[in-house]
Amino acid sequence: DKISDDAKDLEKMTNKQSLLLKKKDECMKKIRELGSLPSDAFEKYQSFNLKQLFKKLENCNQELKRYSHVNKKALDQFVNFSDQKEKLIKRKEELDSAHQSILDLMNSLDQRKYEAIQLTFKQVSKYFSEIFKKLAPQGHAQLVMKKGDTDQGEEEDSQDSVPLVEQFTGVGIKVSFTGNKAEMRDMQQLSGGQKSLVALTLIFAIQKCDPAPFYLFDEIDQALDSNHRKAVADMINELAGNAQFITTTFRPELLEHADKFYGVKFRNKVSHIECVSKEEAEDFVEDDTTHG
Repeated sequence: DKISDDAKDLEKMTNKQSLLLKKKDECMKKIRELGSLPSDAFEKYQSFNLKQLFKKLENCNQELKRYSHVNKKALDQFVNFSDQKEKLIKRKEELDSAHQSILDLMNSLDQRKYEAIQLTFKQVSKYFSEIFKKLAPQGHAQLVMKKGDTDQGEEEDSQDSVPLVEQFTGVGIKVSFTGNKAEMRDMQQLSGGQKSLVALTLIFAIQKCDPAPFYLFDEIDQALDSNHRKAVADMINELAGNAQFITTTFRPELLEHADKFYGVKFRNKVSHIECVSKEEAEDFVEDDTTHG
């Protein structure tokens, strides 16, 4: 019986020890949650009995009540906001990187557009001068790229800067029909026939660079003299290998190189079109010229 009683006492003591150890762990956890303690904390309060410790605890609680208005969740909120801040900073860096990539792409596209405009202008300008020389052998013409307020000197000083497409404002034309470059004129100063010849020159120059499948010209030679009409007819014939030209005319020069002829007659208030021979076409324009 004594052994049985001792065994029961031992079991009780073991259970009590387990409870005390568990309670100790809970207390240690609470202590850790309080934060770091001063290095002399254990030495300072080790000599206090339980009553003194409770008294000290009560005083501390009374002292803490003075700070009841303090946000007790401040630490958690600080940690949360710090995490959000890090995420936002990382997101901003990603957006800044994407923004810079877009700017680099836009600059690259602007550079390519600038180079394409310059290349196209040089080609059209070259053909414009060459073709005008054929249409008006005594004359001289050139295309001029118009830019903003930047003058020539400033343009040369800023060659290293990134070119912008927005600096181009248009294309101007300088023409001299006498061959004297000192007498170069703008389009506004030309006669109707001269404007027609310059306009045709520009069309033919563009045709050289970027051919279209066909062209439809309506009495383009009306304001031209006979020499210029013949020159235009020869130029159309030269370009006809790569494109089809359909023209209406009341002059004989454009008939010289034509492959097909169509006559348009007005009968009973209705226009009729029919294929005619070259001789019939020549007779028609000759008769119209005579009566005109």
